[in-house]
Amino acid sequence: REAEAFKEQGNAYYAKKDYNEAFNYYTKAIDTCPNNASYYGNRAATLMMLGRFREALEDAQQSVRLDDSFVRGHLREGKCHLSLGNAMAASRCFQRVLELDHKNTQAQQELKNATTVLEYEKIAEVDFEKRDFRKVVFCMDRALEFAPACHRFKILKAECLALLGRYPEAQSVASDILRMDSTNADALYVRGLCLYYEDCIEKAVQFFVQALRMAPDHEKACLACRNAKALKAKKEDGNKAFKKGNYKLAYELYTEALGIDPNNIKTNAKLYCNRGTVNSKLRKLEEAIDDCTNAVKLDDTYIKAYLRRAQCYMDTEQYEDAVRDYEKVYQTEKTKEHKQLLKNAQVELKKSKRKDYYKILGVNKNASEDEIKKAYRKRALMHHPDRHSGASAEVQKEEEKKFKEVGEAFTILSDPKKKARYDSGQDLEEDGLNMGEFDPNNIFKAFFSGPGGFSFEASGPGNFFFQFG
Repeated sequence: REAEAFKEQGNAYYAKKDYNEAFNYYTKAIDTCPNNASYYGNRAATLMMLGRFREALEDAQQSVRLDDSFVRGHLREGKCHLSLGNAMAASRCFQRVLELDHKNTQAQQELKNATTVLEYEKIAEVDFEKRDFRKVVFCMDRALEFAPACHRFKILKAECLALLGRYPEAQSVASDILRMDSTNADALYVRGLCLYYEDCIEKAVQFFVQALRMAPDHEKACLACRNAKALKAKKEDGNKAFKKGNYKLAYELYTEALGIDPNNIKTNAKLYCNRGTVNSKLRKLEEAIDDCTNAVKLDDTYIKAYLRRAQCYMDTEQYEDAVRDYEKVYQTEKTKEHKQLLKNAQVELKKSKRKDYYKILGVNKNASEDEIKKAYRKRALMHHPDRHSGASAEVQKEEEKKFKEVGEAFTILSDPKKKARYDSGQDLEEDGLNMGEFDPNNIFKAFFSGPGGFSFEASGPGNFFFQFG
């Protein structure tokens, strides 16, 4: 009678949804009368409402041990198994209910739910092998609707989120489990995996080591720990070689590091950028560009790689590509330095689309006034139309064009003000200099004018020499 009174009080609190008090009174009932199946069944129901499924499972199992015909006991055992992710055991419980009561609609529905969870498990297993991690996450989300307390499903989902680069979500799931069970080796492994993929390798190793303390045979934690240590060591050795100026060795070490773990996207992006820097030091600029491109493919927010590639584009006079990279950088980080780099690239791009007067005269950008004059003399005489009067019409037209360009080049580069504006990328036509109306013969005459002037005289068919006064 005393036990029944405790049970009735437990029922009253349960009805009020005060599950903690209900638990206390059902416990008193059990302590008073430990062989009553319904008391265990009621306490199991209360523990389920409190989300304490493992304890609830023990009570439900005890209830059916005491009374194998206790339908609600089998139902609650099945629900606990299903909530904890053991769909096979849950199915057996629901089938037992149907043996006792073949019309039990709750058992019929729960059996379908257990079958659904098993199907999602099988699909996820196949998709994980195929590395279709998005599909695995989808399957685990569906399975967790029926098995909300299953740590195994949550861990698999978290691992796949980490492999998809969704680190905050993965960390959140793993941390939730660790709050409930700080010794969960799988959760420790996933937490370490997130740190490892975020290039926090030293912290990651600590989690892997902790996971291995909890489960010495944890293969994934063992492999990840080994990779993390090797990657850290190789990268550091590469950095040391680079600082010492041993670029060849640094290149080899970064290349070896890149072969350790292709899944570590963030660290590999840094390694590619580091190797790109080495290549730029070795003046292998196209290889440096390729490395930086690989870096931004892995991490499209990696500003350092864009800056390194942009500089290589500038060095190889690929100004449009350089402008594009500097624009990306400036959009991300609007600093004065990035703005200036973009402006410089835009100026060089504008300059590259004009005629290269230095190239036309065959001098470098630091040529002296005398060198510019000598170059003009040589090129003007080489391309003067009179020298090619016996050539075909096509050749005459081409040489006339070159003669005009030589005159343009001399006009600009021999005038300090115009040269300065040209070098800075400014538009010369804004100064009223219209090269379309330019007459190269006037420059030629002014340059070669003197007491005796100049003349072209034939020394034989197709040959000329120039006589100056």
